[in-house]
Amino acid sequence: MPMTISVKTNSRIQMVDITPSVQQEVSKSGVTEGLCVVYVPHTTAGVTINEGADPAVCQDILQKLNELVPANAGYRHMEGNADSHIKASLMGSSVTVLVEKGRLVLGTWQKIFFCEFDGPRSRKAHLKV
Repeated sequence: MPMTISVKTNSRIQMVDITPSVQQEVSKSGVTEGLCVVYVPHTTAGVTINEGADPAVCQDILQKLNELVPANAGYRHMEGNADSHIKASLMGSSVTVLVEKGRLVLGTWQKIFFCEFDGPRSRKAHLKV
């Protein structure tokens, strides 16, 4: 059974650092060596690993996604969130992280980010360790 973490977003487009929550679940699992898969079960949200030390990196990513996939570009999808679906597809729905000695193996500056593209919402991410 996968573990689930809750993510509450407060804007339409946002990147939320979920690394501490993922690490907490890995620690609770008791797994010391293996893999942790983080899966986002939403069609307008995604997950990625990138730099977490400088918040400007997330701002730059979101700005570029908005330039590449603008909100109102004559999409056929009737709900008005076609850009959110496209951005989620570009980011992807899962990441896999190594686990060693009970800790996520991430680079010095790396964090795991939940990527919201149709918020604000209450969301979730599933983990399997």
